[in-house]
Amino acid sequence: MSKAEQPAHTGSGPFFERRYWVDVQHPRQSAAELLQHIKCHLPEYAPDSLADFEKQQGQVHDLSVGDEFHIKILGPWNGEVRVTEIGADFFELATLENHPEAGRICFTLRPHASLPDTLRFEIHSRARSRDGLVALTYDTLGVGRKVQQQTWETFCQRVAERSGGLQLCPVQVETVKQDTTGTEVTHDA
Repeated sequence: MSKAEQPAHTGSGPFFERRYWVDVQHPRQSAAELLQHIKCHLPEYAPDSLADFEKQQGQVHDLSVGDEFHIKILGPWNGEVRVTEIGADFFELATLENHPEAGRICFTLRPHASLPDTLRFEIHSRARSRDGLVALTYDTLGVGRKVQQQTWETFCQRVAERSGGLQLCPVQVETVKQDTTGTEVTHDA
């Protein structure tokens, strides 16, 4: 039986908005072709040692709204996510009950806003920790944060490699931390 979604407002501690992105010039495939490959082979883009994605619901090598993945996460937590939305240039996952985070994460691939023949792949998450213990280990001790950042940086790197194009710079990371009132506490880029 499927678990309930775990939206950010049900979580604990500060709210984090994170962006990881990479720009690739002269890709050997279109944005649509590359995004289709990512959707059909999602587990191949995440590092198994940090976040091993295993499809629990839905067809193999396809991605549809309602599909679910179990993720074996390095450390004491595992979690599940569900595909909630798919568009021409994106797809979104929501965390399910008992995932270490409460929130959503969106993967987009589209032409760069100002550079010709360049694609930008971006992962954009909006989440809080599931509970106080996760918030302590994630934010205060920084353990979960390092694993998560390495996971999504590797994911972006693998997308850039798959594109066959020229990666213009290292994977970029931006984090905005807000307190429980919604006031920005820190902004790291």
